[in-house]
Amino acid sequence: MNDFRFGPAEFYLVGFEGERPDPATFRALTDLIDSGVVRLLDFVLLSKSAAGEVEIVELDADDGSLGLDDFEPLAAGLAGEEDVEALASALAPGQSAAVVVLELAFARTLAQNLAASGGQVLRSERVPAPVVNAMMDILDQEGE
Repeated sequence: MNDFRFGPAEFYLVGFEGERPDPATFRALTDLIDSGVVRLLDFVLLSKSAAGEVEIVELDADDGSLGLDDFEPLAAGLAGEEDVEALASALAPGQSAAVVVLELAFARTLAQNLAASGGQVLRSERVPAPVVNAMMDILDQEGE
C-alpha cells in the first residue's frame, strides 16, 4: 500500500484589516487544525506599505508579538519566495495578508486509498464557496 506522508496542499491568501491580524481572525483555522481536518504546513505574514514596499514575516521568525503561538507550521518555507512574492503582488498598498498553506487531511486519505486500489487523482478543481452557495440557492428556488 502506498503510504502518503502528505496530501494535497492549498495556498490561501487571507486578507485582514491593519498591519497585523487579530489572533481571533484565525480562530476558525485553529479549530480546523485541532480537529485534524487540515494540517498547517506554512504560514507567512505579508504587508504592503502605502509606497508599495512589501514586508514578509515568517511565522517561525516571530518573536511572539503576533499572538499566533498556537500555530506550528510543519513545513515552514514550503511557500517559496517566488510564491510569496506572487501572492504579495495581489495586495493593494496599505493592505496586509497571510499566506496559509494547508494540507487537506481527508484528501491524503482519499489519495492513499485510491492508490491502494490502483487508482489516482488525475485532476482536482475548486469551485469557490460563494459560487457553490449561489448555485444551491438557485437550485433550491427551482425546486419550490
